[in-house]
Amino acid sequence: MSADPSSLAATLPDGMVITDPDILAGYRQDRAADPDAGTPVALVRPTSTAEVQETVRWCASNRVPIITRGAGTSLSGGATAVDGAIMLSTEKMRDIVIDRPTRTAIVQPGILNAEVKAAAAAAGLWYPPDPSSFEICSIGGNVATNAGGLCCVKYGVTTDYVLGLEVVLADGRAVRIGGRQLKDSAGLPLTKLFVGSEGLLGIITEVTLRLLPPQDRACTVVGIFPSVHEASRAVLAVTAQIRPAMLEFMDSVSINAVEDMLRMGLDREAGALLVAQSDAPGAAGAAEVELIRRAFEDCGAGEVFATDDPAEGEAFTAARRAAIPAVERLGSLLLEDVGVPLPSLPDLIGGVEKIAAVNRVMISVIAHAGDGNTHPLIVFDPDDADEAERAQRAFGEVMDLAIELDGTITGEHGVGRLKKGWLPDQLGPDVMELTTRIKNALDPDGILNPGVVL
Repeated sequence: MSADPSSLAATLPDGMVITDPDILAGYRQDRAADPDAGTPVALVRPTSTAEVQETVRWCASNRVPIITRGAGTSLSGGATAVDGAIMLSTEKMRDIVIDRPTRTAIVQPGILNAEVKAAAAAAGLWYPPDPSSFEICSIGGNVATNAGGLCCVKYGVTTDYVLGLEVVLADGRAVRIGGRQLKDSAGLPLTKLFVGSEGLLGIITEVTLRLLPPQDRACTVVGIFPSVHEASRAVLAVTAQIRPAMLEFMDSVSINAVEDMLRMGLDREAGALLVAQSDAPGAAGAAEVELIRRAFEDCGAGEVFATDDPAEGEAFTAARRAAIPAVERLGSLLLEDVGVPLPSLPDLIGGVEKIAAVNRVMISVIAHAGDGNTHPLIVFDPDDADEAERAQRAFGEVMDLAIELDGTITGEHGVGRLKKGWLPDQLGPDVMELTTRIKNALDPDGILNPGVVL
């Protein structure tokens, strides 16, 4: 059902409801660039929970779908427009308060991950979750997808730092769940239900985040390997003994793409590169560095070096963060984020190689290898219909492989619209039915982010 957004505009501050087609065009797609994106009827950019409530009530009354969008960095089509929808952007909801006594940050969803980190650091604290896109992704989007990142192998993902939420439900009510307390067993764990729910169950308007004392100074260990097979075995050798602060993987395609972009002297002949870090203090840290170094060497690394220089360590971290935009310069991308139990990591990486060969497409693999979360990047020319079809086939086969290995079709990007066709194969009919029942209970008219996940 369509409705005239002018009646919504009359209830909100001047200029908050936007119908200019040129502006709306910029909000149709997120970074996934879903070609099936629809055309919204209006864009709303609220600054408060009350304004979100007003928008949701109008949508509920008029049976108009509402798509919540943060910074637009979703890689799974989680913020793709549908025809006739209201696009609700949280980009102007940017308040942040750091509470040192409780080591918490109370933030609105439009604040960027990097800005939370900076505010926490200014107060002598640390917010660990660090997606590769931390400089441009929003906390609201991080919570909606339960984002991970480079240091989650040791420090966990977004849900491990969400203590409380304020959520606007599909009928316009605002509820508070959790709070600043570190321990809370009152009632069902509803906070966990909303984290990772991709906008299906409610619109998050405030987040209470747990902060930690500053991270100890890290030592970085880099291993250069002749192939991805030796590197994947080295990952298992390390994680079987310790939990490093970081353990990242790049294959030859991503190494060369990053070198083309950054010119930082990476080994163009390398088959794979691992970047590990230990932030354990004193003798414990030295022991971890030595263990990592030996594991790399024992698994066939041709070169291993370690540094406790923060600038050198950050340079290799920056190289890994730059991998997706660097590979994207080679062509259009279909981005995966499949994950498997760590013992299956070599089988996943080897299987992706075979999928690339059979379908005659380039697939570059980068990974948060320490927790088994890989990012196969399928490179293709969208103007070549045959290659585009082969890329789409490879995309599905990679997800099929992850499921066969008892893994997941998404470790941190979310299901969105691009992956929902494979979700039943992973979850099974009973869990899918339970998921649908929860969605219907909280959003009986199906106005919240229709087309995502289900």
